[in-house]
Amino acid sequence: MELNVLTAPLTTHEVEWRVQSQTKDGQKIVVVPYITNRCVMQRFDEQFGWAGWQNEIKEIEGGFLCTITAVLPGGEIVRKTDGASRTAVEPVKGGISDAMKRCAVQFGLGRALYDFPKVLIQTTDKYIPDWANPLLDKMVEKINAGGIVRDVVVLKPEHAKATR
Repeated sequence: MELNVLTAPLTTHEVEWRVQSQTKDGQKIVVVPYITNRCVMQRFDEQFGWAGWQNEIKEIEGGFLCTITAVLPGGEIVRKTDGASRTAVEPVKGGISDAMKRCAVQFGLGRALYDFPKVLIQTTDKYIPDWANPLLDKMVEKINAGGIVRDVVVLKPEHAKATR
């Protein structure tokens, strides 16, 4: 069975970015791509139909396990499980959401994000500057088109000016 909806490239609307850390010199931030839990639900609905899959959350010490069960077109039932720790912000909601997203990777959804380059943004801010968002989108589009992207990408304000 081909899970073409789950494994299709993620669109720029589905990929979100968060700040992972700041460099020691404070001149750059490291950002990482992720998908939202809403993206997981939407892709599973599209792949299996609204009633063709379900998730089960189980609380464990320090976090949560998510099991996703899907019914394939031939009637075969596939079950996959993964877990995540409680998160710093909204520990229960965040932990459950992370467990579900990690479980979705077991089905192939979002797996390509692990192959994305390390992305640094030149800024002294602790958040992603507005000028960087179009550059992040362009990088996702380039990756989806099969373009070669370096292992480490450094985005700078002058790159944004060059694309206007």
